[in-house]
Amino acid sequence: MLGAGALTVAAAPALQHAFERVAQKDPTGLTGVLPNGGGFRYYSVAASVPHKSADTYRLKVDGLVETPSTYTLSELRALPQTRLVRDVQCVTGWRVPHTPFEGVRLSRILDAAGVRPSAKAVRLTCFDGTYSESLTLRQARRADVLVALRMQDKDLSHAHGGPVRLYAAPMYFYKSAKWLSGITVTDDVQPGYWEERGYDIDAWVGRSNGRDDEPTN
Repeated sequence: MLGAGALTVAAAPALQHAFERVAQKDPTGLTGVLPNGGGFRYYSVAASVPHKSADTYRLKVDGLVETPSTYTLSELRALPQTRLVRDVQCVTGWRVPHTPFEGVRLSRILDAAGVRPSAKAVRLTCFDGTYSESLTLRQARRADVLVALRMQDKDLSHAHGGPVRLYAAPMYFYKSAKWLSGITVTDDVQPGYWEERGYDIDAWVGRSNGRDDEPTN
């Protein structure tokens, strides 16, 4: 039994990569309902998460800005879109290679709001009512940080944080808050849900959380 267990552990990475290759080419979409479908795993820290449609979704931008605003999904789609293809790395160890994300650069939304000189950070809140994240203003202005509307060349599904989530490409995936509903500009970094439970605030892949994963950028 011990030998069989060790063999399973040793074979797991190869099996996961094989499954990911099949899932990414699966025209039926059936692999998406299986555990680890498409290489991703479903996580939520809330007991339940409401669904938001194009009619009901809103993204609020407030805090230390000159022009607080609220975006509908159609308004976000009408803004210039950026497409990134990067590996996604979870702090628990799994990785999904070459994953396309599309959306609006967070920096564009911040510029439109007019960030005040006293601002230092951005707090991100979610319509699950529980999750939150934060970035420094410098991190939030990176070209590879998106308010994402699409993933794997499809509109974001509810399970993947849709209709809108954050995508912070060079950081562990817990920084890419799902079900994004609020962007609040603040004067300091406020630890997010997992940072309050011991995860690093600056979550660079391979340079935080005691891990040495290959960078995603």
